[in-house]
Amino acid sequence: MSKPIRILRAIARLNMGGPALNVAYLSKGLDERGYHTTLVAGRLAHGEDSMAFVTEKMGVPVLAIPAMHRDVSPLYDPLAVKRLLQEIRRVRPHILHTHTAKAGAVGRAAALMAGEARPPIIVHTYHGHVLRGYFDPVRTQFFRETERALARHTTRLVAVGPEVRDDLVELDVAPYEKFSVIRLGIDLESRVLGTDRREEYRKLFGVPEDRFVVGWIGRMTGIKRVPDVLRAFKRLHEQGIDTTLCMVGDGPDREPAERLAKELGIARHVLWTGYQRDVSPYYSLFDALLLPSANEGTPVVAIEALAASRPVVATRVGGVPDVVTDGEDGFLVGLGDVRGAADALAALARDPERRRRMGERGRELVVPRYRVERLVDDMDALYRELLSRQGLPLPPSA
Repeated sequence: MSKPIRILRAIARLNMGGPALNVAYLSKGLDERGYHTTLVAGRLAHGEDSMAFVTEKMGVPVLAIPAMHRDVSPLYDPLAVKRLLQEIRRVRPHILHTHTAKAGAVGRAAALMAGEARPPIIVHTYHGHVLRGYFDPVRTQFFRETERALARHTTRLVAVGPEVRDDLVELDVAPYEKFSVIRLGIDLESRVLGTDRREEYRKLFGVPEDRFVVGWIGRMTGIKRVPDVLRAFKRLHEQGIDTTLCMVGDGPDREPAERLAKELGIARHVLWTGYQRDVSPYYSLFDALLLPSANEGTPVVAIEALAASRPVVATRVGGVPDVVTDGEDGFLVGLGDVRGAADALAALARDPERRRRMGERGRELVVPRYRVERLVDDMDALYRELLSRQGLPLPPSA
């Protein structure tokens, strides 16, 4: 029997979100198919919530590289490159697969320096990108040029949705044919499905059964546009809807958001739960999810809300339209369209039957599309294609 195909998989950090889930599921699923994965991860930024419990629960070991983290650092970035270079020379991977921007830059830079140990196949996954709308023009241009240069030395680029791919092609990161689209896979069965604790959580928070609850889940940072959540909710409340807003999460914008809620006169109608390791029961509490982000790669919370049969009102940005179908399982509005978001929520609040139909339709659409097995199937097929093109052995199991 041939030896397993060695994969060195790198991610900047195992923080809350889709990328951490993605690397955990891939490491576990592919190792059951004749691959051997070494997963490396950097450290969290200050105040970020960890998702390392997912890899721990799945029995996926993680090699920590503390020098690798989100921010650009002239001190730590070279140390991270050096450490990744050591791992490349130790593991001698057939495939180097990087996830997220920092790991992509550090990992691919290390590969270029590896000499005869350079992996024959280099793959990078974009779980979104920071090449538009995140930074000032000078830094944005620098990051774009860096990504273009790195893309030339990458065997295949993976985007988590067609919108993410099309955006990167438009930004001239790489030509269309260099991309593969492989959507996220999420263990919805264990994370969401079969978890109906509506009555329990309504009692816990003192929310009447017939009150319309708007939910939001995430890290409270600028890109998530938390003030838009509060302003849309205020407009909804002003339309005479008996409603409560439930904010699940924490972050640097938590205190400013609480102050804004007081200024808007809605503070007593807002529940602040803080960080929750298990968010699944909160979808039972919600009647709809609001997601007015400025950008999203693949919005995991939208997928989970739809799997829980809760319609979603979100901005038409990034990979959101690949998840939420406007008018079918939710509503899409323009970036910053607070009035449009409030009107969409009001339409759902006033028509429980429509809300139920849209929620059920969402569940029908997302559960098969975002299965973990489909993710592993797609990545296995990509790896086999690339291995064959390089004349390398295929994994022992089909």
